[in-house]
Amino acid sequence: MSRFSLLFGRFRTPILTYALLLLAVGSYASSHREAPLISNDPLADNTDVYAFKSPDDPNTITIIANYIPFQSPEGGPNYYSFGERIRYEIHVKNKATTQTDDITYRFTFTRNNEDPTTFFNIRLGKQNIKTTYICEKSVNGGPFMTIVSNGVVPAYNIGPRSIENKTVGLGATSYNDLLQQSIASATSGEKVFCGPADDPFFVDLAGAFDAGNFRPDGNTVNPPKDGLARYNVHSIALKIPVNLLQKDGKSVSQAATILDPDFVIGVWASASRQKIKTLYGGGDIGYDGGWVQVSRLGMPLTNEAVIPIGMKDRWNTLTPYSGNDLQFAKYFTNPELALYMDDSQFGGAVPSLKGVRIQTKSLGSFDFRNGKPGLFGLKGAAALNGTALAESAFGGILLPDATSPRAVDLLPIFYTGVPNLAPYQLATGKNGNPLAVGKPFIHNFLPTLGDMLRLNMAVPATPRNDPNFSSLGLVWAAVLGLTNPTYTNANLQFIPNMDGFPNGRRLEDDVTTIELQAVGGVVLAAVGLWYDDFTPGGNPVTPNLAKVLGFSAGVTKNDTTLKATFPYVQTPWRGYDYTLKARY
Repeated sequence: MSRFSLLFGRFRTPILTYALLLLAVGSYASSHREAPLISNDPLADNTDVYAFKSPDDPNTITIIANYIPFQSPEGGPNYYSFGERIRYEIHVKNKATTQTDDITYRFTFTRNNEDPTTFFNIRLGKQNIKTTYICEKSVNGGPFMTIVSNGVVPAYNIGPRSIENKTVGLGATSYNDLLQQSIASATSGEKVFCGPADDPFFVDLAGAFDAGNFRPDGNTVNPPKDGLARYNVHSIALKIPVNLLQKDGKSVSQAATILDPDFVIGVWASASRQKIKTLYGGGDIGYDGGWVQVSRLGMPLTNEAVIPIGMKDRWNTLTPYSGNDLQFAKYFTNPELALYMDDSQFGGAVPSLKGVRIQTKSLGSFDFRNGKPGLFGLKGAAALNGTALAESAFGGILLPDATSPRAVDLLPIFYTGVPNLAPYQLATGKNGNPLAVGKPFIHNFLPTLGDMLRLNMAVPATPRNDPNFSSLGLVWAAVLGLTNPTYTNANLQFIPNMDGFPNGRRLEDDVTTIELQAVGGVVLAAVGLWYDDFTPGGNPVTPNLAKVLGFSAGVTKNDTTLKATFPYVQTPWRGYDYTLKARY
């Protein structure tokens, strides 16, 4: 049966069939308009997912899933809101032995027009498109239990007369007061916020999709442009005690080390729409109760910049379980972006990526360009015994064949997480042998073979005022571990930014730059597979590595600040701002 037949059954007339087919195009398909079909269904479009140790509370994890991209603050009279008949879900995995979610949070929203006699969204203390929600939770595949029964989404931040005016508006003290009042305490111990917020993601969209024409060296004539500046999204934010997420109910104080493998979780989010069953004689659309996933997101930019356009809609309909994502593995083992970082391919045509060049003869012999062997020549060798690359460990996945060089680094980042095993430790302490045991700096290994954010909850948060705090996340933790005398020993110790992407994802993390650096081989270099200009006994931060570390995607931070307390995302941009300042 075809996808459209499954969704819509049999229709009464060819004209009605065609009309509903158009609706299907708008509802069956994530990040910001990243797939063809979901771009026509913004209410169900999952733009970003974040999972991080709460910076003001070491005993909790914050998970944020954002939806509805490119919301202009001035977008009246029909302001943005979560959609009805959509299931918004946040999925948590804490066991590698199960085949589905271990924890699921489900949100369903209801809209109400309090005064349908007016064309204003807010008038005389009443609000149209007033949105409430129910949050349900399922644990270990059990039934969904309601944990928030009457959650309130704050009104859209239309302007001062609508929000603060006591005569014609809501009479609120401030918009931020509305936001704080909407934070709910779930019966199971979480804090919950659902509502509009500044979009915390930042990227030069125009440059990125002009065939990788980033502007890292932007100037006054052609400066990098944040394509998401002054746009809002709708956020679902959860602040969750660690013991509620840890598979055995342990608190963070019970972790054996800051890289305790029992504290790893995987996080992804989705949106699903109800299947349309038939058309009745009165012209109404009927629903049969079934649901179809139309959007999903785990690791940032996967569907946007890794999955090819012909597979994007399919990727959105699948869960990251049961081996579903293995069909897309080839796009990670030989990523398209790598072709623009290789002078023997298209590197010369994309000068903005000139500082990011992949190793062609690391340590004199290992070539990691697309289609090259990478480390495959070592497959089965005794030198791999005791490492993650051994056949008795994960060699079958990480060294699959002689033409999948990035299965050794990019694939685990997206599909399994990275284990605290050789060779995935810093080159510090390895004495020139990348296969030796080095300095531990990551363990977020959860081998489900599917795309999701993976976070080790035992890793402390880096204070945001720490002088070493960096939006380069784990890449900068590696730099400190290789070069800073405080950390250049082989011992396990906390290095600032060990809690950064891709060990979870903080709101501040520059994921676009990090992922481009990763495609350019920076992870390989960190573990001792140095760039081609390295000489034995020399400085590991060679000119080539320095270029990669100095590369940026042009836009390196959000266009406004973040909140210091939950929900951490900033107040949404105001539609009408009579102060003429950037933020009211």
